[in-house]
Amino acid sequence: MAALAACTPDKSVPSPAAANAPSMASPAPSATPSSIPTTDPAAVTPPASPEPSSAAPSSAVAPQHSLTDPTSPWVIVNKHRPLNPQDFVPADLVQPNVRLAVSGEASMVNGTTAAAAEKMFGAAASEGVVMALASGYRSYTTQVATYNGYVASTGQAAADRASARPGHSEHQTGWSFDIADGGGACSFQPCFADQPAAVWAKANAHKFGFVVRYPWMFHDTTGYFYESWHLRYVGVEAATDMANRGIATLEEYFGLEAAPDYL
Repeated sequence: MAALAACTPDKSVPSPAAANAPSMASPAPSATPSSIPTTDPAAVTPPASPEPSSAAPSSAVAPQHSLTDPTSPWVIVNKHRPLNPQDFVPADLVQPNVRLAVSGEASMVNGTTAAAAEKMFGAAASEGVVMALASGYRSYTTQVATYNGYVASTGQAAADRASARPGHSEHQTGWSFDIADGGGACSFQPCFADQPAAVWAKANAHKFGFVVRYPWMFHDTTGYFYESWHLRYVGVEAATDMANRGIATLEEYFGLEAAPDYL
């Protein structure tokens, strides 16, 4: 089975081996919204049913946010849901005050994500876990170059397993970033799941508003195999609600269809 990977480090050199690597083999690492109330019809309304296993946000999560507006912390970007506009650029990109493993645009995220990341990285450091920001914002133009490089090297089918198509990458929203372990071991590799940064993030990221966006064995839902390094900000309430209720993916949480392949 070929691996699907949403994250590819900037300016990486694609190879057939990378695009067709085996699926992730480590078991199970799993994971205050910004106040932008919306009347967007795609916004989620909490279900009336008290059933705790219901795959939609609980009534404790407020305010509600749009699932389509790229400035919303709940925007869902996957193989069925491209950004609109596809060349969206966050207006408030900043470089968070955290340990960086990259420079330039890849060291940036939006302001809300940056503030939450600073708190999370600080909390991890206080417990002896050093993590670094390994890849943050990625512009539409950068994603075009990255994806086209894979297509040229391996063909489109393999490229779709190794890199998001332009306009379909969470990195473009400013709401997500990849982490690395302070020691640099196993970056963007399956073995990263066993590194201290990944283990700590699995257990604690929700306390700061983050989820592990592409969890273990949910590739048929998210479209990508397990990425223990890819964190996505959705706000403390939603991330904690997901953790408490054992909901692994944003697609399930918001009642959206699975997106294993492009339409």
